Amino acid sequence: MKATTKPVWILVADSSTARLFTAEHSASDLIEIETLTHAEAHLHEQDLVTDSPGRGSSSGGAGNHAYTPEVSAKEQEEMHFAKRVIKHLSNELNHNKFERLFIVAAPAFLGSLRSAFNNRIEKQVSFSLGKNIVNLSPVEIRGHLPHSLA
Repeated sequence: MKATTKPVWILVADSSTARLFTAEHSASDLIEIETLTHAEAHLHEQDLVTDSPGRGSSSGGAGNHAYTPEVSAKEQEEMHFAKRVIKHLSNELNHNKFERLFIVAAPAFLGSLRSAFNNRIEKQVSFSLGKNIVNLSPVEIRGHLPHSLA
């Protein structure tokens, strides 16, 4: 019986785009298989929040001149997208589509992805790099990955 090896997958992402690539073997070229997009990432902060009463009002703390939420609406959108990407990867992993995962993501988004990891995805990650290369060609992206994807 011939053993079949599952390909590695490479996720290249930022807060608005997640591109998935595969590589058939450890030194092969990348083949793009899917792109997930998140249009809300392109909205401005004020477009993401509702006009809730009390924003910016001075009712409360002494010396509080500026209102800064703990997590901005833009950061919330980034987390939603990261969770969506990880959920998608989990579903694909459940279908045995890949064995190892390499991640290159914009530094802030890489943090969001890591926060969204579940145990199974975390165990599949063989490499991660905090760099925004989502708009590069597959050949250029391959240059940022280890020579061998084994």
